[in-house]
Amino acid sequence: MTPRFLVLLLPLLILSACSTREIDSSNDFPNNGRDTDAPKREQLYLDERLPPGLPYPDASFIHGIQQQVRYLDRISARDYEVGNLRISRDDLRATAEEIRTWVDHPTYWPQLSAHQISGMDQRGNVQITGYYVPVMSVRHEPDDVYKYPLYRKPNLPKGTPLPSREQIDFEGALDGQGLEIAYTASLVDNFFLHVQGSGMVEFEDGERRLLSWGGVNGHAYRSIGKVLIERDEIPREQMSAQAIREWLADHPEKMREVMATNPSYLFFSEGLTQPVGAANVPLTPLHSVAVDPKVIPLGSILLGEVPKLDAQGELVGHEFRLLLAQDKGGAIKGSGHIDWYQGIGEEAHFHAGQLKHFGRVWLLLPRSAKSTALSFSAETKPVR
Repeated sequence: MTPRFLVLLLPLLILSACSTREIDSSNDFPNNGRDTDAPKREQLYLDERLPPGLPYPDASFIHGIQQQVRYLDRISARDYEVGNLRISRDDLRATAEEIRTWVDHPTYWPQLSAHQISGMDQRGNVQITGYYVPVMSVRHEPDDVYKYPLYRKPNLPKGTPLPSREQIDFEGALDGQGLEIAYTASLVDNFFLHVQGSGMVEFEDGERRLLSWGGVNGHAYRSIGKVLIERDEIPREQMSAQAIREWLADHPEKMREVMATNPSYLFFSEGLTQPVGAANVPLTPLHSVAVDPKVIPLGSILLGEVPKLDAQGELVGHEFRLLLAQDKGGAIKGSGHIDWYQGIGEEAHFHAGQLKHFGRVWLLLPRSAKSTALSFSAETKPVR
């Protein structure tokens, strides 16, 4: 996603006053995977020994880490102060090289340290949601059915405010500017494509084209799933992307008002053949993740203890997986949330739609990287 704006799938029951204070009540549902007994800490990162569950990577990860190294070689050398850690671009690259050495020589144990991120509740619990790249039927020109445009970003002078979602979708604020890329049959489909941040479109002549993140209008993002929960329109335990779609279909007279509660609007760009993230490298299914770069720098390699779900979306356990921080998203803020890329098409859609559970995440760094007790807020700041 490029930066994708994902739908937070928010089912939920308030379990206790304590947990409600630590996490939003919309994330507090039965069997959510959260460890409420973990000790609380003040710092953004907790330095630990490398967990023994480091999983040997598959071929797709090996390709993904090659893309990661290309990204790190492309950006300028810099240092970051991330909470209580001071790390550099070279530290991130050294981590990738340690992993690559281990892949080539499995008896070698990577000389890495693991730094657990504080999570949503300062107990290490990170909510792990999913995103995917959909395939949408479109037309080159509008007709009676395919009449809802997908737009490129207007080329306006810097600082010029852009219209809101309501102004664009319902008032025609961008009409006549030649910004249309394609036309779809559903404004709701467009909305969810905005949420995902990128997607594959298929024209009437069979041509397929990847639409990638092309910028946003600068308005604040708000989850309409959360809005519908707060208005008692959809029960928390039943909330999902499909539930939102069904509600909008059943209440067409309320569609404009509800969709307008999220004024953020995504624009698209063309020309790429593979989904790419904010690091401008191809995304790797089941390994790429979207993060908040203010707490996890792009180009980082993470160890995730990610949720394992059954066919009904119920949590049955966790598994370790190496993850690549290659993307970001408007709904991914702070240390308590990452978005896990599931791939392209309907199977990926199914798995992404189920994910909303908690796991744990470690930032992997070379043992030589310096940890400093800095009293910064939880954000990544380049050191000049």
